[in-house]
Amino acid sequence: MTTTWRRLHSGALLAALVISACFAAAVAAQDELEAEAEVLPPGTVTFKDTETRTVAGSEIARAFSYTWPAEVAAVPALVRRFTADRAALLAEQKVDFSEGLSLADPEGCFGCNRDLARDWAVIADTSRFLVLSGSLYVYSGGAHGNTGFDALVWDRKARKAFESSKMFRSEAALQAALGAPWCAALRAERAERLGEEASAIMDEDDIFPCPPIENLQIYPASSDGQRFDRIDLLAGQYVAGSYAEGVYEVTLPVTPEVLAAVKPRYRAAFTLGK
Repeated sequence: MTTTWRRLHSGALLAALVISACFAAAVAAQDELEAEAEVLPPGTVTFKDTETRTVAGSEIARAFSYTWPAEVAAVPALVRRFTADRAALLAEQKVDFSEGLSLADPEGCFGCNRDLARDWAVIADTSRFLVLSGSLYVYSGGAHGNTGFDALVWDRKARKAFESSKMFRSEAALQAALGAPWCAALRAERAERLGEEASAIMDEDDIFPCPPIENLQIYPASSDGQRFDRIDLLAGQYVAGSYAEGVYEVTLPVTPEVLAAVKPRYRAAFTLGK
């Protein structure tokens, strides 16, 4: 198989994957969001703001939602932080929506619908630390929306919030500790989703090479609610694969190498995983 043929075959394969999976992925994502909205845990705080305009006989809509769990509602500092974030995002969306409508032509306002959903969820809750995963879905016209992710840690002792990567000595230390097992797990998951041949072609042609740990979201996680014994890694859309592939999530145990990468002041919060 020549290199030229392989690259052409690879490009065609990716195009087919995107076309065949795009609509199915969008429908599945919407169904999942609606299902989750119906079974929110007790104490969850949800704020919604919607607006509908009629342009050239068609309804143009703006939808906004912001949600955080009961564990966040119990921390006034986090409530203040997220309330300010919510206000800023809503104000920005309203301006964007109005600007789009102002450019509408007599035939309608194509691509003017706006949707934003900001959701926070608990990854781990120990006596000292609350680890949160934040997702931000934004649709601003086009074939589909996009979702970004955050990893936030609330330190009850220090009474401050910070990115989870700050618990580790450096990006290089994390890469040395997690890089190889992360790439092996990603390769296996990609082969499971796309098939061995597609995965091999992508690896060979570096269409979507294994991203470094610094490009991922890092979530210290706990199996017993006492100490962190595993690390959840998340690669968002386009980070490790095409949009149609979706998000990649991998869980790895805390190893001696991971412990060595943790900053001394946080090391007591971690333990070896099984």
